[in-house]
Amino acid sequence: MNKRSDLLTYIPSLDGIRALSVLAVIVYHANKLWLPGGFLGVEVFFVISGYLITLLLLAESEKNVTVSLKQFWLRRARRLLPALWVVVLGVVVFAALFQREILGTLRGDVVAALFYGFNWFQIWVGTSYFTSFEFVPLRHLWSLAVEEQFYLIWPIVMLVVAKFGKRRLPIVSAVFFAVAVLLSIYMAAVYQPGTISTIADTPEQFMGLFGQSVSRVDYLFLGTVTRSSGLLLGAALAIWWRPWLLQNSRAGESRLYDFVGFGGLVALALMMWRFHTVIEGTDGGTVGYDFLFRGGFFLTDIASVALIAAAVHPGSKVIAKSLSNPVLVWLGRRSYGFYLFHWPVFQFYRRFAGQGLTPYEFVVLVLLALALTELSYRYIETPVRQGAISRWWREFREPTYGAQLVRRQRRIVLVAIGSLLPVFGVISLATARVQLDEITQNLSDNESNTVDLLGSGQVTDTGAVITATTIAGQVVTATTTLDGQVIDVLAIGDSVMLGAANVLTERGVTVDAVKSRPYRQALEIANFMKSVNRLGSVVIIHLGTNNTVDEKTLDEIMVPLRDVPLVLFVTVHVPSEVRQNTNNRRINELPARYENVKILDWFAVATAHPEYLYSDKTHIRPEGQKVYADLMMQAIGRP
Repeated sequence: MNKRSDLLTYIPSLDGIRALSVLAVIVYHANKLWLPGGFLGVEVFFVISGYLITLLLLAESEKNVTVSLKQFWLRRARRLLPALWVVVLGVVVFAALFQREILGTLRGDVVAALFYGFNWFQIWVGTSYFTSFEFVPLRHLWSLAVEEQFYLIWPIVMLVVAKFGKRRLPIVSAVFFAVAVLLSIYMAAVYQPGTISTIADTPEQFMGLFGQSVSRVDYLFLGTVTRSSGLLLGAALAIWWRPWLLQNSRAGESRLYDFVGFGGLVALALMMWRFHTVIEGTDGGTVGYDFLFRGGFFLTDIASVALIAAAVHPGSKVIAKSLSNPVLVWLGRRSYGFYLFHWPVFQFYRRFAGQGLTPYEFVVLVLLALALTELSYRYIETPVRQGAISRWWREFREPTYGAQLVRRQRRIVLVAIGSLLPVFGVISLATARVQLDEITQNLSDNESNTVDLLGSGQVTDTGAVITATTIAGQVVTATTTLDGQVIDVLAIGDSVMLGAANVLTERGVTVDAVKSRPYRQALEIANFMKSVNRLGSVVIIHLGTNNTVDEKTLDEIMVPLRDVPLVLFVTVHVPSEVRQNTNNRRINELPARYENVKILDWFAVATAHPEYLYSDKTHIRPEGQKVYADLMMQAIGRP
């Protein structure tokens, strides 16, 4: 049995892969238009983690015959916890000082993050990972939760392998590979294509989890089990591709390894460039990226395996040398901290997850995140990993006299002073009241100023609508005849219009606006209103914030609206989404085809007056809502 203590030596090329992966993720987080598939960098991290952790455990079992669970978990704790605690505490303190309104909603995130259960917390509470208009400074910790849960279970698995399966390692590797394939098949089977909306509208997009209905997409994207295929494939590779065995193999130098590695690198780059974001707004509504959940993640894993296999093989020269350059190695060694710090820095600046950064903002914020990363790496992570806490504790317990005692007392005073802000932050977090952010509060306040033409009741054969009203605790059913009750000015919109519903209603407009409404729902409303003869003089349509619209849908909407004297379409302002320009171009083409169509260019107004908008650069502030409503009334000739 090999008794050498240096079975696994440092592999700089793996840090190079880490660096490229974290850069891809950070570019995606900065502005997903720049690299739509940059989120796949997390999947590459999973494969690297599976490979390295399995190598470490294999090396330990070959050296010591067994695996020490205590030592493994202690090493992981020293490596991971200090930077995590610093980031979480930093977020809490910053929020307590400058954004106290978020503390109540932040509390659950902090607890979930500290216990490495953030992925399941998000799945359970239903705050979708993909919501663009939310402020979530700890959202990125879901992937670290997946890895930590893996670190908790995997050494036990490898301990069993060390005891009973050492002579059957090829079979064990095949089992790991087979389970990874089965998990990918499971993901494809659980995934449901089609429109994603509320559980009432699209129940097929939700599933039961311990009595709770959860989103299928969130479960598949964030779940530990469903995202373990990369970890397992990395573990399978580790058994076959142990560096200490490769060093003694007869493979020697071969261009084949460089070709394999280059192929893996190119495949990853193409997927990150060509893959869509996980969910996207289409003409029919919000949909998931089908290919991603039906093989896309597995292809990413295979490409990652190819790159790692080439990078660590002594026969590979070009790939290994390129990935081992000092810049990539420097960044790769700090990739964990860089990943931890970059997202809170981005979020505290822009507030909303989907708000894309400009190149200038990106450079400045990345430099700030790198500075914080380096400080954490140099003065917190590295000292703790090297046993600084144990040394400090031993020194503290030793009796001191004279000048040494004075120095110790000064340190205690400094620590006490330094603890004031963290204690203030923690107390503020614990006692904070849960409250809505200003955009959500505005939308909530305006919901009572809208009508729900499609969902307010059941339409009878005679064209009447049955509605239910609660009076003194009793449900009273009333029938209202719709025939002849013309709505003079009808406005159909999404959350942007919803925020201004009170102002529009004051001006005599009937508003049917709901959050996340797809453009195609305007067709359903128009057809319904036409069928019950309620279309009046003006119909206003402001949609396209959440979804793209094609020319066919616009033409179909105009069929029931062809006899309406004036149909006013409003352009959209969503600068972080590529759909903005596409939708606006198609909307602006309508007057050339329809004489009764007019355009209100809200995009131009919002671009010229950013002060009208909240910090998400999409929803409208109270002062902008008045301008928004006045412009609409002028456009329809009723100032």
